[in-house]
Amino acid sequence: MSQQPLAYLYPEFLESPEARPIRILSEYLEPLRRFREQKIQDTVVFFGSARVASRERAELALRTLRARGVSDADEQYIKELNKIRRALEWARYYEDARELARLLTAWTLSLQSENHRFVVTSGGGPGIMEAANRGAREGGGKTIGLNIRLPFEQSANPYITEGLHFEFHYFFMRKFWFAYLSKALVIFPGGFGTLDELFEILTLVQTDKLSKKIGVVLYGREYWDQVLDLKPMAEWGAIAEKDLELLHYADTPADAFQHLRDHLIAHHLQPTTEEEAATPAIAKTRG
Repeated sequence: MSQQPLAYLYPEFLESPEARPIRILSEYLEPLRRFREQKIQDTVVFFGSARVASRERAELALRTLRARGVSDADEQYIKELNKIRRALEWARYYEDARELARLLTAWTLSLQSENHRFVVTSGGGPGIMEAANRGAREGGGKTIGLNIRLPFEQSANPYITEGLHFEFHYFFMRKFWFAYLSKALVIFPGGFGTLDELFEILTLVQTDKLSKKIGVVLYGREYWDQVLDLKPMAEWGAIAEKDLELLHYADTPADAFQHLRDHLIAHHLQPTTEEEAATPAIAKTRG
């Protein structure tokens, strides 16, 4: 008779519906262990579209298309050309996210702390996520990627610090880690996922479910003014007027960096109570 494996080493059990609570708990405890090992105290999270390409990638696509020697009258050529021109226009957001992450990371390295403060964090994938991790690496600091395992593979970008690349099955556990350590968010142009992540955090802040003050920067007013107008919500009474003050708009890396730095210094580098001063490396949330 073959020996029965221990339950916690039994793959068939661990992948079963009955073991779902164990899998959920693992997506809390395993990242917690690694954050503590690497002395990550808190983060600044960058959200934005995975579809934004770097300038060099967009320019390469344009050169490749033109090298094919297709006539300007070809409908497919025109369609591809317009797509690449839009990619070149969007590339400024990639480069701005990269520069902002570099500026922020270089500043954090000047802080006197035994832990790593305000570590640039992204969803770990391409686009704005890649730009943020890339800029943080260029700034000389650690950078985190919280990737989600999807049926259509979203592979992690190559700029995440070794040991700080995380793979999640559960969206809600990934969101937990976005919120749990974050002291600020930067929201670049994006789609449904970006809006979902933005409103998740805004709801937690509005309902006082976070024990810290999170700064929120909407980057790219040209985009966000067309996509997101919250004033009617306040006018109708669905939110309070003061809730509109949760958002700060920025159009340059320098402006966004100045706002982030001022917010982080004012609210997270000036302990006001003994309890706050004694906060451990892994930040606390209410409940």
